[in-house]
Amino acid sequence: MASTTLASNTEIDLVEKPGLNKRKDSGNGLIEPQPQLQESSNGDANMETTERVPDSATTEIPSPGSAKDTGDQVRVVELSEYKAAARCLAEAFESDAVGRYFVDTPGTKDWTPEQKWELHLFMMEVITYCHIAQGMVTTIGPDYGGVALWMPPNSADMNLMTFLRSGMWRLYYRLCREGRKRFFTEFMPLLHDIKAHTLGDRDASSWYLVYIGTKPAARGKGYARKLVDHVTCQADRDGRATYLESSNVANLPFYRRLGFKECRKLYLQRSEEVVELDIMVREPKGKEE
Repeated sequence: MASTTLASNTEIDLVEKPGLNKRKDSGNGLIEPQPQLQESSNGDANMETTERVPDSATTEIPSPGSAKDTGDQVRVVELSEYKAAARCLAEAFESDAVGRYFVDTPGTKDWTPEQKWELHLFMMEVITYCHIAQGMVTTIGPDYGGVALWMPPNSADMNLMTFLRSGMWRLYYRLCREGRKRFFTEFMPLLHDIKAHTLGDRDASSWYLVYIGTKPAARGKGYARKLVDHVTCQADRDGRATYLESSNVANLPFYRRLGFKECRKLYLQRSEEVVELDIMVREPKGKEE
C-alpha cells in the first residue's frame, strides 16, 4: 500500500511501504453496536469542497423528500437546510483529528473553546453549502441525525457563484494564517491529487464520499450504513467505484464490511501531531479484483 506525506512545502511524496498502517471521521459515530454488525451473511455494518454537477444521463439522483423528518428513510438535503445539516457534521467531527487540524493552530492558541467551535461550525456550513449546490447531501433520522456529503460521478469544480454564496471566501479570512495554509494550500489540493492518482482514469466516473457523520444522540441506529448503502447500491447498478478518506482507525472495520478496501495512506504534518488518513476504495459489487 502506498503512503502519501504532506510536508510543509505541500509537495506530494508517494512512498511504498510494506506494512498496513491504521486513519476524516474519528468523532463521527460510524461504529455501530455489535447486533447491527450482523445483518447479513457477510457481516456488513450499518468524508474537496469543490462543487459537482451530476451527469443526469448516467446517474440517478434521488429527489428531496417532502418532509424534513423522514425517520429511517434517506433523503436529499435542500439548500435551505444547509445549516441544520452542517450542525450534524460539526457535532460529529468536533473532536476529529482532521477537523481540529484547521482550528487548533498557533494563531488560535489564545482562543476560547466557544470561538473555536464557531469557526469549526462555520467551516462545516460552508462545505455543506458547496456540496448541496453542486454535489449531493443526504440525511436520515429526525433532526438530521446522520448526514453524508457526496460528489457524484462527472462532477464539475466549484463555480464563482457558489464560492461567493457559500461563504468560502469568508472562510479564507476567518481562518488564521496557518489555518489558511493547511486548508487551502495543502489539504484541498492534496485530496484532489491523491484521489486522481489513486483512481486514475476512473476518477471522474466514481462516487466520492467526502464526509459522513451522525450526532451523538443518533448513534447506534444504523444511520451511517443506510447513508452509504443509499449510494453504493446505485454505484453497483452503474458499475462505478466509490472512494473515501477515513481519519479514524476505529471506523476501518465499518467500511470494510461495506466493501471498502485500504489502498493508500497519507499524512498531514504541519501540526505537532501527524494526522493520518486512510484512502479506501469500494469496487462495484461483482467487480472486485
